[in-house]
Amino acid sequence: MNRVLGKVTIITGAARGQGEAHTRLFAAEGAKVLMTDVLDAAGTAVAQQLRDAGHDVHYVHMDVTSEADWVTAVAEAERRWGRVDILVNNAGIVGTMKPADQEDLSAWNKLISINQQGVFLGIKHTVPAMRRAGGGSIVNISSINAAVAGPGAFSYQASKGAVRMMTKAAAMEYVVDNIRVNAVCPGQVLTPMAEEEGEESVKAFVAATPMKRAARSEEVSYGVLFLACDESSYVTGTELYIDGGYTAQ
Repeated sequence: MNRVLGKVTIITGAARGQGEAHTRLFAAEGAKVLMTDVLDAAGTAVAQQLRDAGHDVHYVHMDVTSEADWVTAVAEAERRWGRVDILVNNAGIVGTMKPADQEDLSAWNKLISINQQGVFLGIKHTVPAMRRAGGGSIVNISSINAAVAGPGAFSYQASKGAVRMMTKAAAMEYVVDNIRVNAVCPGQVLTPMAEEEGEESVKAFVAATPMKRAARSEEVSYGVLFLACDESSYVTGTELYIDGGYTAQ
């Protein structure tokens, strides 16, 4: 349907899991995609496969906690395609899944630097490029844990709650620039990151989900695509829960 035809898109954490699914869908819908990740072998392979299929996709190494890497990535997108239209702040980690009194400060700092600081830097460095392009759309990947909590995973839940409010604050700030900012809040998704949570955790999450299953990555990607494309032109500062009914309980 070419829902993002010609739109220059930066997707972080794009080498596997949800990020890879977002990349494949956006490419299929006509976007020019700059994939970023620290998993260089996987990211390069996905980008090559998509180019072989006729899509305009390029991979660059980027640590989302590095301001210099963000500057380089945005400059590369503008050099290659002349603009930046869409940012999908997808990169994130689960962390230690410990309660606050058991969390180590270094583990907290690592998770916050990726899940929260990475989103901040993405907004900071793509907004000027989007202004030059006349507007744009930023989609931040948060979590249902931005709205509902559970035992353990204190740092993860804190970071995703921050992303939810950063989304709203940025939406209000940049609406005058024709830049929309929204969040997608998935429930349990079948990705490599879910495997890091452990089998018992995933089973408990699925059991508590009304649909009694986890999401496929592409089911989340279609929500991201909607918020990124012009079909959602009157939507900003909100979050879309893709969770099998979890937060409706």
